Amino acid sequence: MAAWLGLAVAAPLPAGRTRENILFVSGRVAPLLLCMAYVAFLARYWGSTPGGGFQSLEAVQILFAAPGKMLGAWTHFLAFDLLVGRWLVDDASSEGNSRLPLVIALPTTFLFGPLGLLLYLASRALLSAKRARAQ
Repeated sequence: MAAWLGLAVAAPLPAGRTRENILFVSGRVAPLLLCMAYVAFLARYWGSTPGGGFQSLEAVQILFAAPGKMLGAWTHFLAFDLLVGRWLVDDASSEGNSRLPLVIALPTTFLFGPLGLLLYLASRALLSAKRARAQ
């Protein structure tokens, strides 16, 4: 949660050392730590759910019924969603893009992952089309 707050705080800041430091910790260090935790959970709980796997929905349900495996899955989601959040901030900050879509996209990505990315990409496309028509 703190890393997402860091992304939200850094997004509107002007380019500079403070912004880059916040983005580095929130969008690079935090996901790296989550990835390391994921690997630890993977090693700890490997093989702990007979019948669990990814070959069918039923096997995935068995897999995620185990608290240790669900913790690993949650950590996996947190790490990748946070990386997507950092990409959103970087992309919105690049030349010619608006940071306005981040107002909706960052919290939506935190809560609903792919939906936030989809909203960001759609709003970016709409804003780009609007800019192109204005020129």
